[in-house]
Amino acid sequence: MAERVAVITGGTRRLGLAVARRLAQAGHALLLNYREDDRAAAEAVAVLRPLVRVHAVRADVTRPEGARAVVSAAEHHFGRVDVLVNCVGPFVAKPLAETTVEEWRLVVGGNLSSAFYMMRLVIPLMRAQGGGVIVNLGSLNAGQMRGAPGVAAYQAAKAALVVLTRSVARHEGPHGIRANVVNPGPVDPVGLPDDIVERIPLRRLPTAEDVAKAVAWLCSDEAAYISGAVLDVHGGLWA
Repeated sequence: MAERVAVITGGTRRLGLAVARRLAQAGHALLLNYREDDRAAAEAVAVLRPLVRVHAVRADVTRPEGARAVVSAAEHHFGRVDVLVNCVGPFVAKPLAETTVEEWRLVVGGNLSSAFYMMRLVIPLMRAQGGGVIVNLGSLNAGQMRGAPGVAAYQAAKAALVVLTRSVARHEGPHGIRANVVNPGPVDPVGLPDDIVERIPLRRLPTAEDVAKAVAWLCSDEAAYISGAVLDVHGGLWA
């Protein structure tokens, strides 16, 4: 089988890096995007390079020119893009009335616009190749549009991301392109209620690896007939 190439935004730290590890183990060459932490990017490349070909690109994908830099780097280094995983997702916990315009732009730009910029550039490449896979990282139960207090901007962006992904799945399916969403539970416990674990039926928080396994499965041939789906990885919380 020919080498598959995965582009991962926010791919050098935390959840993005866990996804990169899983895809590397599955044999994907990697183009990792990051915004500003050069040290973390260098460490990620050092860890992954023994497994697969890997390059890291510093760029702000919340801007069209940043997304273009990432996709251009993928074309330059690998000549194709088989998988796109959008992991960028800045989080601001504030009621809507207290959210500044700058914070709104940060959250919507990071969680929604970045995925739009990346997908609009990658889709023509995937069409020309005869197919590809897109996985967007949502948030807890974004697919159910439940909403939650104190995180209006974030949840609005993630809910919109679900609709955007499903629209892409329906339109691009004839071109062999699959698009899905993975909605993680609260991987980082900072700022969570003290009783959060007791609320989760499986009685533990998800790990980055739990989420990465789900992403990698959706990118694999085992999920070849799955598109437009929203996969919750939250241990049954709010099911």
